[in-house]
Amino acid sequence: MSPVLANPTIPAPTAGEQDTPNSPSVDIPTTAGNLLDAPTALALWHLSSLDAPTVAVVWALAFAWAAHRTLPVWTPILLALVAWPVYIADRLLDVRSALRTAEPHPLRLRHHFHWRHRSLFIPCAALSACAAAFIIATCMPVAARERNSFLVAAGLAYFSGVHARRSFPHFLSRLLRPLLAKETLVAIIFTAACALPTLGRTAAGSVHFALPLGRLMVAVFYFALLAGLNCHSIERWESDQNAFDGSPSSRSRTFPQGVGLAVAGLVLAGLLSSNHLIAFLVGSGAAAALLLALLDQFRGRLTPLALRVAADLVLLTPLPFLFQ
Repeated sequence: MSPVLANPTIPAPTAGEQDTPNSPSVDIPTTAGNLLDAPTALALWHLSSLDAPTVAVVWALAFAWAAHRTLPVWTPILLALVAWPVYIADRLLDVRSALRTAEPHPLRLRHHFHWRHRSLFIPCAALSACAAAFIIATCMPVAARERNSFLVAAGLAYFSGVHARRSFPHFLSRLLRPLLAKETLVAIIFTAACALPTLGRTAAGSVHFALPLGRLMVAVFYFALLAGLNCHSIERWESDQNAFDGSPSSRSRTFPQGVGLAVAGLVLAGLLSSNHLIAFLVGSGAAAALLLALLDQFRGRLTPLALRVAADLVLLTPLPFLFQ
């Protein structure tokens, strides 16, 4: 990443704008001269929520590559068309939730960007959702629709649980907190959506695919842990007011967790070496976990925007295998 001007092409709200109902308060990072910021193209890639569809397509194709399966062209297209409006809706609902509360939680630059350009994002999300519905109706087999129905239910449960005005009773919330944490739900649903097209085709194959299916499930579980580490790391970085000043209080658990997940991935890759494609896939996930750990270690040298962009870029480590 090259050092460029902070938050290029993104207009910052004035103090007066932040007090109006249509412009919620936004945590806009400042950039010191010695910090690296994200290049304009990558900044817009993240701020426009195009990072999630990109990672989803790469992961879906990587799972298929590791299982020796070929996905129809419409499958990654559908995945991108579904992921994009979901993330747009999530950003906008976060803003509306902040506007409803007396003390809005700090919003990030991506929230401000979506809210400022909601007149463009809302129709684009609607068109994307309509295109996805058309592909489902015309291309997706009935069996696949039934297989994917639980993802739809999980997605609805996520939005109702995270953005609903009413919450669970206090004792139930404490009991379910680890499972209902936003980062955990996102990691599980995201990875399942990426893996399901390949898992369905592999399970529907002959007995020959029984053993690779079990190993592929191990890889899918590992990538779910990687997605969880990514989400939890971002949440820690963005919720820590001292995350970028290098003070002892800013130390997070991402570095040891990332190193531990990377080591576990390398061990798994060795155990799966009889199926070298799945081993390579898990190894690429281990590389991503190590890169997340390094980002945590050197986060004081990056702007918050650059750190957020880099956290998603490292998830693209399986990309080189797709060109083999």
